[in-house]
Amino acid sequence: MQHYLQALAAPDTRQLLRQIHRGIEKESLRITPEGRLAQTPHPRALGSALTHPSITTDYSEALLEFITPVDTSVEHTLQTLEDVHRYVYSQLGDELLWSASMPCVVAGDNSIPVARYGSSNVARMKTIYRYGLGHRYGRAMQAIAGIHYNFSMPQAYWEQDWRAAGQPGALKDWITERYLGLIRNFHRYSWLLIYLYGASPAVCSSFLRDRDSHGLEAFDPEGRTLYQPYGTALRMGDLGYNSSAQRGLRVCYNSLDNYVDTLRSAIMQPHADYGRIPTGLNGDYQQLNDSLLQIENEFYSTIRPKRVAYSGETPLHALRRGGIEYIEVRCIDVSPFTPVGIDAAQVRFLDAFLLYCLLGDSPPCDDDEQSRLQANLTAVVNRGREPGLCLRTAQGERPLKELARELLAGIDQVAALLDTAHEPGEHRETVAAQRRKIDDPDLTPSARLLREMRERDLPYFRLALDYSQQWARHFRAEPLPATTAARFARETEESLAAQRDIEASDTISFEQYLEQFYAQYQAV
Repeated sequence: MQHYLQALAAPDTRQLLRQIHRGIEKESLRITPEGRLAQTPHPRALGSALTHPSITTDYSEALLEFITPVDTSVEHTLQTLEDVHRYVYSQLGDELLWSASMPCVVAGDNSIPVARYGSSNVARMKTIYRYGLGHRYGRAMQAIAGIHYNFSMPQAYWEQDWRAAGQPGALKDWITERYLGLIRNFHRYSWLLIYLYGASPAVCSSFLRDRDSHGLEAFDPEGRTLYQPYGTALRMGDLGYNSSAQRGLRVCYNSLDNYVDTLRSAIMQPHADYGRIPTGLNGDYQQLNDSLLQIENEFYSTIRPKRVAYSGETPLHALRRGGIEYIEVRCIDVSPFTPVGIDAAQVRFLDAFLLYCLLGDSPPCDDDEQSRLQANLTAVVNRGREPGLCLRTAQGERPLKELARELLAGIDQVAALLDTAHEPGEHRETVAAQRRKIDDPDLTPSARLLREMRERDLPYFRLALDYSQQWARHFRAEPLPATTAARFARETEESLAAQRDIEASDTISFEQYLEQFYAQYQAV
């Protein structure tokens, strides 16, 4: 890592650190004033969920997703996210945005409406895919919200790095290999992010109605809240984006070919467990196909290699065509303690963490290491703050605190380098704040959530609703500038027009559309 740090520290290359590209995708449930999941359709005043550039929906019609454009400024990215929230609140009437990752009160699968995107072929495909997720994993899991953080280095950095390495092979292949190294290291160290920022140690008991094997404890005598006493991010464990069917899917990040081929096979080969779900017979589409994965996005992972795809192009085809363009971090909880669920200090730490993963040595990963890494992630999800908790390494078990301090020492070197290109001290300050969380687990968001529930004698649902109401007042108290509000209104109308154009342009049947879409996997 040191030679990379030295190269970036040179005066003529240091400015490249100011050009790191980032973007945020933040999910929030729409809820009623009483804290129940909204049953209303996606508000027309928010535009088309199919085509709007910054406001869409994920699994449920009530699960909003806010998207910021690619930007090099932390402050501007967060201000953009704040503006989206303010605009949405100006159009929500008395509804609120849920301020946490684990859901509000839900009344079973039928209370979670599946997202709709219109009558076009692409819209129908998106909705059917979500029906398939509901049949395969239950709709409740799809009501969980999270934050996705997109990260990439500037092209000028890659060109310089490639030249310094002697221009081995094609530039796009060099970039891909370096990003794969980042991903492997991310899997090695992501437990640290879960410990430091996990904010979902508890869940409303309505989420687990009719499920007895969850392994959680009752937080209160009435059983309104279930929790793990030392848990950090239940969203990332068996309650959340996890799938027993996918556990046998060994996805390798040692090469792009292996990654693409493994997911392609999972999309193309029928899976016996899903054969009973209707897949188009007599027009009854309850899933897109009966394979282990309907499409790539169904593979649940804490990080994904990404490339912007052409219209109608599959993500795997885009990766094969152009290599990895950026990575998407998917294990970040929505923090109820900040207005938009994430703040500048956390973004700066993520940048330092991801740059550390990129610059550090990253040997290939084998099955034994993958098993250790999964065991470590599970342990931190469920018991991260447990005194004396040890994690697995190739040399045997070691205390989490020791491993965390070693990791933070390396990340601090990267933070010091970032501070030379930005405001002095900001990156190292956030690393120091994370070090204090290692020394005192009570400073973690997961501990704070449980502590406030106890001190205020509130169940999880009630505390999260209080924070939701607090941030609703925050956003509604200060209207958007007129020019910003006008821009959102214009984007709303343009997105609705774009949806109409897509619907009018369909010239083939849905069956033909699906056939052409899946034919791409044959050629990948």
